[in-house]
Amino acid sequence: MRIVLSGGGTGGHIYPAVAVARQLEAEEDASAFLYIGGTRGLESKLVPQENLPFRSIDITGFRRKLSLDNVKTVMRFLRGVKESKRMLKEFKPDVVVGTGGYVCGPVVYAASKLGIPTLIHEQNAIPGLTNKFLSRYASTVAVSFEGTESAFPAGKRVIYTGNPRATTVSKANPQRGFASLGIPDGSTVVLVVGGSRGAKAINEAMIEMASLAVKESQVHYVYVTGEPYYEGTRKSLREKLGSLPNWLHVLPYVHNMPEVLACTSLIVNRAGASFLAEITALGIPSVLIPSPNVTNNHQEANARQLERAGAAVVILEKDLTGQSLYKAVRSITGDPALRKSMSEASSKLGKRDSAALVVKELRRLAGGK
Repeated sequence: MRIVLSGGGTGGHIYPAVAVARQLEAEEDASAFLYIGGTRGLESKLVPQENLPFRSIDITGFRRKLSLDNVKTVMRFLRGVKESKRMLKEFKPDVVVGTGGYVCGPVVYAASKLGIPTLIHEQNAIPGLTNKFLSRYASTVAVSFEGTESAFPAGKRVIYTGNPRATTVSKANPQRGFASLGIPDGSTVVLVVGGSRGAKAINEAMIEMASLAVKESQVHYVYVTGEPYYEGTRKSLREKLGSLPNWLHVLPYVHNMPEVLACTSLIVNRAGASFLAEITALGIPSVLIPSPNVTNNHQEANARQLERAGAAVVILEKDLTGQSLYKAVRSITGDPALRKSMSEASSKLGKRDSAALVVKELRRLAGGK
């Protein structure tokens, strides 16, 4: 099968597309891919690292207020549609897949106009602007959260697949995670991470919380600060604690996140959809601090889905302090029965073989190829 993938801007849009490619590769040797991304997005760096053929178009997103920049965006969109049609005619895909981000707009729209079957995947509980627009043209809409199908037009084929990224992470080796952190196998690990570049509010709460966490040194805390906050966080922790104890592991970034997640007992994190897919695939209980700086407050909607299922505790950023964070973490690490029930609830949410379900739908769209 020949597949064009498109998604960009953040890892949350890119990694699900890569997961679909890896699943199809595992199922059939003759698969071929082309990834069409943006010239300015993270995909221009990440996708070539995944050894997927990559081509780009110049596209930007719309501003939410009246602006002359939106006129330029319309022009870029029209040029992007023209360039996408040319690439699609050259590659001759059986299906085109869009996983979110504004770069999907011209690619999926162009495919629909050429009569090529299309699938868009929505990672969040509240659909993004691009996928709302594309849902009118896509052959199939796949969603990550059960019950969010109604967000798309009546009569549209909408299927609940979960997030394909979950399939990749579910195969991670916990022993490698423990070894990479220098932590004994079987230890209780609390992973605190604010996204790939970190989060100021979470780091401030982490620093305040560290002096409280001294009381339970049998728990290993892994603080992933993000590169911009690393040196400042280490300095502040030393000032508070005198030195960094052996149960406190402060890192700027984690390159083997699936393996680290596999050895994690509890996670403190934002509520990006792909990351939630990863933690539910592994059945990890969570304390979620949704970012308030996202479109339509979709991270809170994502987090509330896990909270309602009993898999997470939610703290809004306006209520976040070192004490409130420690209280939430301690209530879970100090109660094995609660942690077990949260883990089971998390596993139920992540039990679907999401990438395989997407590939099954791609085969249907491609006419069984």
